[in-house]
Amino acid sequence: MNRVDKTEIINSIQERLSKAKHILIVSHVRPDGDAIGSLLGLGLALQNAGKSVQMVLQDGVPASFRHLPGSEQIQKEAQDGWDTFISVDCADHKRLGRGFETLAKPDINIDHHITNGLFGTINLIEGEEVATASILTNLLPQLGMQITAPIASALLTGIVTDTLGFRTANTTPASLRQAAELMEHGAELASLYTRALVSRSYPAARYWGAGLSSLERTKDLVWGTLTIADRKTAQYGGNDDADLINIISALEGSKVGMIFVEQNDRHVKISWRAIADGIDVSKVAKHFNGGGHAAAAGADIPGALSEVQPLVLQTTREMLGLA
Repeated sequence: MNRVDKTEIINSIQERLSKAKHILIVSHVRPDGDAIGSLLGLGLALQNAGKSVQMVLQDGVPASFRHLPGSEQIQKEAQDGWDTFISVDCADHKRLGRGFETLAKPDINIDHHITNGLFGTINLIEGEEVATASILTNLLPQLGMQITAPIASALLTGIVTDTLGFRTANTTPASLRQAAELMEHGAELASLYTRALVSRSYPAARYWGAGLSSLERTKDLVWGTLTIADRKTAQYGGNDDADLINIISALEGSKVGMIFVEQNDRHVKISWRAIADGIDVSKVAKHFNGGGHAAAAGADIPGALSEVQPLVLQTTREMLGLA
């Protein structure tokens, strides 16, 4: 995006928000730290600017992010009466969840996924940024909004989680400076890092055990599987992988790591991670109507686990040239 285009887009966002009174902000199903941090960061800033704001996540807030100020305001369903619809950190309208995919397109779409379908009326998509929270860290002051300590904590959580604690290859000096800026606004890096990336509940640890026991490997590919039964046995309350994919993608000797998570609605959630340099897993995710980045991507595929898994493994090998 060139500077002229970006300036025009930001001006359009500012004009749209100046007219808005009741704002609905939504992010994707099975939200991660960037979805929650971006939702809260923008939502709290708009509230401070005098707007009425609904913040909605179909799947609610995972326990590991409920310490963030304002998280108690996030609802699972939208109420009528909004005049402006904003999506954050979501590459596909359908991933906003049930009840939103049939709505008119968002008035404003803010995201950093290179696979974003430009499904908003106004689209601010910056694929070079490490997180949507990074975009908002720059955007809020440009819109004349103050970054308070609660907003800084939300945004820093988004940056920390999407960079895996500043360990991803797309981490830049600029993203580190953003983190320093947010710390200056009152965010406590050490505690946010620990809460988001280190601390795990006992059920999550048991859930990890099931996933690690399931590991399989070929020459270039390593993957794990988490079933509904695993989730029930571990008494894990989420429907995600509890970030087990980060452990799988740290294993040496493979080029791509994957995890398959069986869902209650006869779907399978798949996450891909590029372990070796030069591999773009987003094209595989996009093939299955998912999205993401070259190094990290995901998709939600209808069907039974026994049917979906072999198909996805075969397609992943073929599209990425893996053994």
